[in-house]
Amino acid sequence: MISYAWSTLRFRKPAFAGAFIALFCAAALITACGMLMDTGLRGSVEPERYAGAPVVVAGDPDSHFVKEEGKRKSKANTARALLPATLAERVRTVPGVRSVVTETSFAAVLPGGPTSESWGHGWESAALTPFTLRSGRAPAAAGEIVVDGSARHAVGARITVLTPSGPGTYRVVGVTRQRLDHQSAVFFSTAEARRLAARSGRLSAIGVWPASAAPAVRDAVRGQATVRTGDGRGRVEFTGSGGARVKLISMGAALGGTSLIVALLAVVGTFGLVAQQRQRELALLRAVAATPKQLRKLIGGEALLLGVAAAVPGALAGMLLGGWLHSAFAEGGAIPANLPLVTGPFPPLVAVAVTVPAAWAAARISARRIARLRPVEALGEAAMSPPRVSWIRLLAGTIALAGASVLTWLLTTINTEAGSGPLTPLTTLAWTTAAALLGPVLARGTIGLLCLPLRKAGGTHGLAAANLRANAPRLAAVLAPLTLMIALASTLLFAMTTLAGAASAQARAGTVADYVVGPMAPAPAADAVRRVPGVQSVTEVLHTRVRSVNSPYSVQGVTPAGLAQTMDLDVLAGSLDRLGDGTMAVREGLGMEVGDKVPFAMADGTPVTQRVVAVYRRGLGFGDLTLPHSLVAAHVDVPMGTVLVAAPDVPRTALAGALSGFPGLAVQDQAEATDRTSSSAVNYLALALIIAFAAISMVNTLAMAVAGRSREFALLRLAGATRRQVLRTLRWETGAVVLVATVLGSAIALATLTAFSIGMTGSARSYVPPLGYAGIVAGAALLALLATALPARTAMRTAPVEALGTRE
Repeated sequence: MISYAWSTLRFRKPAFAGAFIALFCAAALITACGMLMDTGLRGSVEPERYAGAPVVVAGDPDSHFVKEEGKRKSKANTARALLPATLAERVRTVPGVRSVVTETSFAAVLPGGPTSESWGHGWESAALTPFTLRSGRAPAAAGEIVVDGSARHAVGARITVLTPSGPGTYRVVGVTRQRLDHQSAVFFSTAEARRLAARSGRLSAIGVWPASAAPAVRDAVRGQATVRTGDGRGRVEFTGSGGARVKLISMGAALGGTSLIVALLAVVGTFGLVAQQRQRELALLRAVAATPKQLRKLIGGEALLLGVAAAVPGALAGMLLGGWLHSAFAEGGAIPANLPLVTGPFPPLVAVAVTVPAAWAAARISARRIARLRPVEALGEAAMSPPRVSWIRLLAGTIALAGASVLTWLLTTINTEAGSGPLTPLTTLAWTTAAALLGPVLARGTIGLLCLPLRKAGGTHGLAAANLRANAPRLAAVLAPLTLMIALASTLLFAMTTLAGAASAQARAGTVADYVVGPMAPAPAADAVRRVPGVQSVTEVLHTRVRSVNSPYSVQGVTPAGLAQTMDLDVLAGSLDRLGDGTMAVREGLGMEVGDKVPFAMADGTPVTQRVVAVYRRGLGFGDLTLPHSLVAAHVDVPMGTVLVAAPDVPRTALAGALSGFPGLAVQDQAEATDRTSSSAVNYLALALIIAFAAISMVNTLAMAVAGRSREFALLRLAGATRRQVLRTLRWETGAVVLVATVLGSAIALATLTAFSIGMTGSARSYVPPLGYAGIVAGAALLALLATALPARTAMRTAPVEALGTRE
C-alpha cells in the first residue's frame, strides 16, 4: 500500500503541496519552541566576575515554599541574597581552604556608561575575576576609583559616580586590563565600598581557593548559604538567569502549544480540501472494489510519507528559527545575552514525532466519510456536493461551541496575567474550531444574504453568487483559515493593547503628583527635592516583584508620608493612612481582605509577613501590592527608582536646579511620565510567529482551492467567458468570503477580548487601535486576493480544451 501511496504523491504533487508547506511550517515552529524550552530546562550561564574563583559562596538564589500538601516548591529570586560578614571568617577556618576573598556589590553608574548592570565593588574583590591593572594603581583613599577596560576615562580624570548613597566625585587612579561582556565594574577602596553599599556587615559573595575545598565549605555553611562551582557560579552572579530560564520554559510552552493547535487546525483543513478535490478518484477506487480499509490505508500511507518528507526538513529549519528567536529575545532583554542556546536532538525529534501522527490523523479523518460509502453512493457523492452536513461533524461543532462558551466564562473570572495569558488564545482557538466544524452551516446562512445583491446585479456578480451558493463545503474549507487568522491576530494583539491601555489609564488617573523625577533617583535626590520651597509632598517609588506559595506579585514600594497628595489608588476598603512597618495595601481580586496577614518572599528571598490595611482598584497601573519603601529598598539590588512630587506652585526649573548635582535625572510633568501604552517588542515577536503561521495556512488553503478549479475555469471560458470575467468573478467570490470571515473573526475576537477585559480590568471595554484592526483586515484581504488571483492566472495559461482533458 505504501508503493501505491508513493505513486499518488508523485502524480499529484500540486494537490499535496499545500499540505507539505503546512506540515513543514508546523515542524519548524514546534522545533524552535522546543529549543527555547530545552534552553530553559538545561541552559546555564557562565560566570564572568567570578570566573577566577573556583568556589563561590553566595546567598540562595531561590525562594523555597512548602505547599499545603507538604510538597516543596522553589522559585528563582529577582534580587541577590546577601551574606553576613561573619560567614567569611567561618569559611577561612575550614580545613583545606587556602584563600578567601569577599565581595561587596552595589549599583554604580558612570557618566556616559550603561544605567543597568554597572556595579561598584571593593578593590579586594578584583581577584575574583581576576582584574589586573593596565595603568595606574589600586584605589587607597575614599575619593579614588579604578575603572574597567570598557570605560572611556583615563587615569587622572575626575568623574561623578551615581550610587544609592547619592552622587560622588572621584579621581580615576587606575584602569584595568580586562573588560566584561555583560556588565561594567567600578572599584573603590574597601572602606568606601562598604560605606556606599549602605548594608553594614553584608557581603555579596565569598570566593574560595582551591576547588578541592568545596565539599568541606559546603558542609560548613549549610543552611546559611549555597556553594557553587563550575557554571553554577554564573547562576549566583547573574540573579536574573534563573527567572530567564523559567520565562523561556513558559514562553516556549505557550508559543509551542498555541502553534501546535493552530497547526492541527491547518493540517486538518488542508487535508480536508485535498480529500474534496480527490472525491472522483476515491469514488472510482471504491467502484473497482477497493475496500474502505484499503482506502484508509492508502490515505494514511500518503499522509505518513508526506509527513516525514515535510517534518524532517521542517525540523532542521526549525533549529535555525530557534537560534534566531533566541537572539531576538536576548536583544529584546527578555533573557540574558549570556544564556546560550541549548542545541540538542530532543526538540526536532519531538517535532517529527508530533507532526507525522498529526498528518496521518488529519488525513484519515478527512477521508472517513467517502471511504465508508458503497461504490455507487461514492460515485454519486463525487458528482455533487452532499446536501447535508454529517451528524458527527454537527455534534463535534456543538461540543466545541459549548467548550468555547465555558472557556469564555472562565476567562472573565481570571485576573492574573499568568492565568489569562495561555487561556486567551485557547479560547479563540476553541471558537475558531467550532466555526470550522460548523462551517458549511455558517456558510449557507451567511452567503445566502450576500448572494441576494450579487444575484440582482447579474453578470459576473450573478455568476459569483451561483458559485458561492453551490459550493458550501469548499467555501467552508476556505472560510476556516481566514477566520482563524483574523480572530487570532486580533485577539493576541489587542489583548496586549487592552492591558496596556487599562494600565496607562489607571496610571494617569492615579498619579496626582505634579512632577515625576527619574529614572534612577537615589534617596538623597528625594531629600534635595523636599528642601525646595513650595514642595508639599515627595513620594519615593520602587518597583519589584515578590512571590508567595502560589503566585508572583508585582510590587511598588512607596514612602507613606503624604501619599494621598501624589497617588490615588482608588481605595475600596481600609485606609492608606495606616500604611507603614508590617503593613501593606493590595489590589482587588487577589482574595485578600483588610486584616489578613499574608506571608511571601521578597525579591531576594527574605520571608516576610505583612498585614493588609487597604484594598484598591488601580492595580494594573500601580502593582498588585503596595509596600513601605523602606522594606522594598532593603531587599532589591538597585534601591533607586522614581520620585513623585506634589508642588503645584513650583516651576520645573526650581526642581531641576535642586537636582543639578545628580547626573542622569530628569524632571517630567505627570502626563509625560505616566504614558505606559508601549508593549514589549519580544511579546509582539512571539505573537507574530503564530499569526504568520495562521497566514501561511490561510494562503495555502486558498491557493489549493483555486488550483483545484482549473477544469471549472476552462469550462467557463469554453462557454464564452473571458479571462478577465473569470478573474472578476473570482474576486467577487473572494471578497464575499473575506467579508464573512471578517465578521466571524471579529465576533470571536470581540467575545474573547471582552471576557479577558472583564477578568483583568473589571471593565468590558477593549482597547482596539482602529489602524491596527484595519491593518489586520486589510492584510487578510490582500493575502486572500493574491492567493486566489495568482493560482487562477496560472491555471488559465493552459488552453481550455487541454485543461478539460487533464487528469483530475
